[in-house]
Amino acid sequence: MTEHDAAPAPDPDAAPEAGTGPATTPGGDAPAPLARTTLAEDLLLVLFDPASGTIAGEGTLFYSLAGAVLADLADQDLVTVDPKPGLTGRRVAAVGDLGPEDPLLRGAWELVAARPRGTQTFLAEVGPRLREPVLDRLVGRGHLVRESGRVLGLIPRTTLRLGETSRRAELVDELRAVLVDGAEPDVRAAALGALVFASGSLPVLHREIPWSGAVHRRGTALAAGDWGAAAADAAVQRTAMAIASAGAAIAVSSVASTTADS
Repeated sequence: MTEHDAAPAPDPDAAPEAGTGPATTPGGDAPAPLARTTLAEDLLLVLFDPASGTIAGEGTLFYSLAGAVLADLADQDLVTVDPKPGLTGRRVAAVGDLGPEDPLLRGAWELVAARPRGTQTFLAEVGPRLREPVLDRLVGRGHLVRESGRVLGLIPRTTLRLGETSRRAELVDELRAVLVDGAEPDVRAAALGALVFASGSLPVLHREIPWSGAVHRRGTALAAGDWGAAAADAAVQRTAMAIASAGAAIAVSSVASTTADS
């Protein structure tokens, strides 16, 4: 068990190194106590498969996590997303002079504060640095447990398993209510549902969120910003739409590159 694993599960302050990995600014301190997890944390936790100990959609996880960071920034009115698409997606620009306190979000905000970027460029630049710090946060909070061992007693191996908290179950229940039962989501649930759908990994969650044509249509609507009155937030809706279109472009590019190399 690692030092992160020893942290009390229910305490949100129990992530002393949250966000201090490559996604933070050099020398960045740990964030102030967080009232809730970031969307990137919730997304990665939902995509984690407790049965196999793996994360769904690893091939394009970088753009999914970066999209979650962008959605959080939009929700806090720290960025604007141009409604008109450009060559590299809709233009993302920083708002104000003070970025977010959370280092996981601050690094991304500083990137667009230095120079606005298209959504595709933002996802490609921010995403690759997020996996490990987001995992560290989930382990630090007790939502996931990281275990070290050896294969055949020789080869070091690190595995993940679900922690003792109820966070993942709560998130999956909320998504199932929205996607399967047709419940009207709040902004955060709508954004998370849109991000899970845009990741392309929703069918993998079939055991917990039964896949069907209706679920596909609902996921498509969420990714297109059709969230209902309770989740009416133009900035976040526009961001979700930008993420979906930019993520699709990146996924197609990745597949084309892989095909060309094979």
